Amino acid sequence: MTGGRDVHTVHFPTTTPPEQVQVLVVGAGPVGLAAALELSGRGVDVAVVDRATSATLVRAGAMGHTPRVVEHFRRWGVLQSVRDEWTFPPEWNQGIRLVTSLVGHELVPNRRPEFTGAARHSTEEALRRPQSALQQVFLRHLAHRGVPVTGGWPLAELRQDDDGIDAVSEDGQVIRAQYVIGADGGSSTVRALAGITREGEHAQEKRLRLIVRTGDISATVGPAPSGTNIVFNQHADGFLAAVSARDWRVYAGPFPLEHEPTEAELLATARAAFGFDLDLELVSATTFYHATRIATTFRAGRVLLAGDAAHVRTPGGNLGEGFGDVVNLGWKLAAVLAGHAAADLLDSYDQERRKHNWRVADHALERSRRSQVTLAAIRQIGVPADDDLSAEAQARRAAIGARIAEGRTGADGVTFDERYDESTAIWYEDGQLDAEWPWQADVYTDDPRPGHRAPNGLVDPYGGTLYDRVGADLALLVLTEDRDVEHAFVAEAAARALPLTVIHLTDPAARELYGTGTVLVRPDQHIAWRGTELPLGGAGAVLDRTLGVPRRALVGAR
Repeated sequence: MTGGRDVHTVHFPTTTPPEQVQVLVVGAGPVGLAAALELSGRGVDVAVVDRATSATLVRAGAMGHTPRVVEHFRRWGVLQSVRDEWTFPPEWNQGIRLVTSLVGHELVPNRRPEFTGAARHSTEEALRRPQSALQQVFLRHLAHRGVPVTGGWPLAELRQDDDGIDAVSEDGQVIRAQYVIGADGGSSTVRALAGITREGEHAQEKRLRLIVRTGDISATVGPAPSGTNIVFNQHADGFLAAVSARDWRVYAGPFPLEHEPTEAELLATARAAFGFDLDLELVSATTFYHATRIATTFRAGRVLLAGDAAHVRTPGGNLGEGFGDVVNLGWKLAAVLAGHAAADLLDSYDQERRKHNWRVADHALERSRRSQVTLAAIRQIGVPADDDLSAEAQARRAAIGARIAEGRTGADGVTFDERYDESTAIWYEDGQLDAEWPWQADVYTDDPRPGHRAPNGLVDPYGGTLYDRVGADLALLVLTEDRDVEHAFVAEAAARALPLTVIHLTDPAARELYGTGTVLVRPDQHIAWRGTELPLGGAGAVLDRTLGVPRRALVGAR
């Protein structure tokens, strides 16, 4: 076996955390560590604590990372490290195959990526890496930056006042911070201590995510089996995905909420997914639910929630939404702490991210229900045994493939359409919100209007992207020969000591997409304002809106 390596345990440092810090992140999962990356990259004094002393690969939560997430990895400076952190041989990555079993029949032709020909909304590719691989990379980069991460630090109490917030551990240690980010998972202690409740639909049944360990199965599956598969047969369904060279993730269920399946029952489901008899060790079994539980607010004073602490929903992209939280929140917290914005800007984090998460959660729950209907129809047709090569079996497999293809939809909207259409920090165009087309999970069109993700693209022949040029600060895209608006923004930003990157886009395709005016892009790559001339109040009014409050209110607002 060549390529790949096992990364089974992530050990958190157990050093004593600082007594005082600008932002304390509670939770050293991928979202918490990403928050520390985002903030430390903006010069914020940040520390991370976690109740646990380690994390393990075998729980293997989210593994697939969309091009939008990879855009974040690129800006954080960790993309190549994440690419290098393979936990199974890279040649196993053959796309997502829809099969009767690992060694069975392909039911729908595999959509392999093409170098040219397909419409693209990002210069980045999707990636598959387990959470532990991300944690290893993030921890190394944080250590290089001198960001303290402390395991074995269980939070017991939060005490807010006008000047800051005290985080108190179970043994009485106190960390004084300006803000606390709760990234400590679905059963968040931070959320409970802040008194934030959740709303949404409870599950009526449960499922289990299994990690099973094999011996050397290359004699049966070959040296480079498909690492990511969705299985449909009479006894197993859902993902069969390699986590390492020996560990695989398999789904089991659904089961009644009160049912506790035996190990033998779970391993029988796993063997059915592989499609042949093999020795399997059940390494872990983690319960999850197809349900939606979203916090009633993502902000309570100096406490902010991100990731699973803020939103838990039907699996499929929730970690990516956690990274989206971090990117939205990070620049706002940094602006507040630097004195460029007032604390009220943080209200827009809740306004923007909570509505977006509800959109995606509603879609995920409906998608899950449709999938169950499809599975029932498939099993009614009857999935033939893999060794049945009769004409009747082949006809049934073709019918099953057609039924699967009939229900398949894309996810471009889920991946790229992070529109923020109820924010006090965005200057919408006249009539824009009334004219917005409905959000659709499977449809995305590049949209340069305020509140939308700024369309990305190459800006030089050597591979540099617009997002590379935007960097970590506010950016002004100039697509016109008239530079009066540009000069007004530059002067206003200079008067506020506000970092601003000016980017001149002369490419006719960029001007056709964005319009021949000027566009203000936020550090999270969303458009704050667009126009050919300044509104009443000039560039100062636009920046005031983008930063949450009029500048005159900033005195003492940190």
